[in-house]
Amino acid sequence: MGPPSSIKKKFLKKWITGLQICSSSKENMSLFERKKAIKLSADVAMASARNATTCWSRALIANASKDDNNKILVDHILGTESERLKKASIGSVMCNNKRVRSKKILKKSCSFRRVKKMAPQMVLASSIAKRLVKKRTLVLKSLVPGGEAMDESSLIEETLDYIISLRAQIDVMRRLANASEHLNLK
Repeated sequence: MGPPSSIKKKFLKKWITGLQICSSSKENMSLFERKKAIKLSADVAMASARNATTCWSRALIANASKDDNNKILVDHILGTESERLKKASIGSVMCNNKRVRSKKILKKSCSFRRVKKMAPQMVLASSIAKRLVKKRTLVLKSLVPGGEAMDESSLIEETLDYIISLRAQIDVMRRLANASEHLNLK
């Protein structure tokens, strides 16, 4: 990940472009439509700011590109790189599925080891811990875009990068809201 300030600048530039497109496309938007347009433009702008170098950014671009209503917005935000980023996002989803399957097969083949006899309480605690980890991993996979197709180590790396990007997005939005508030007070 590059310096946070450059990502924030890229995000802000692309997000404002997306907001301008949304506001010019429909004059009378409902609150729900406006909320959806702001979220979509923010997601695509952040994924574009990362240049589709992460699985979550490629997944966001792929999901946004699926809907015909969003294609114009996505194309304008992505700019000249539109086709390259869309192709990268579609190809990455395919590659991740193959990688995960082969790791699962490898994991299952290595799991036939000698099992040491443990006390019943340790077995119970171990199985409870494994179930908790599995549940939390599934929740995390559902929260991170494209997480369903990732193995555990990739999921953790992508989650950390996604969190950093979301924090940058929040920081930019907060600064923009504060700036507009100061302008309204004057």
